[in-house]
Amino acid sequence: MQMMSEEENIRIAFGKAVKSLRQEKNISQEKLAEYANLDRSYISLIERGINSASVITLFKIGSALDIDPTDLIAATKAHLKEE
Repeated sequence: MQMMSEEENIRIAFGKAVKSLRQEKNISQEKLAEYANLDRSYISLIERGINSASVITLFKIGSALDIDPTDLIAATKAHLKEE
């Protein structure tokens, strides 16, 4: 079994954070994408840890979820500790 790189771990943790925060607010991927002015398939790729989010995307998602981007980073760090 291949070990995941640090970058992969961060992408996966960020995706889990986005998904859990989105679900807490009862927002679909489609609505989050609309609010963040992003494509729904891109949200899916982020949530699955396939794509990394740029700083701009981090801010867009934070705004769409009505949270500070630093809270999104804190949630990502919490998911990293779970692994």
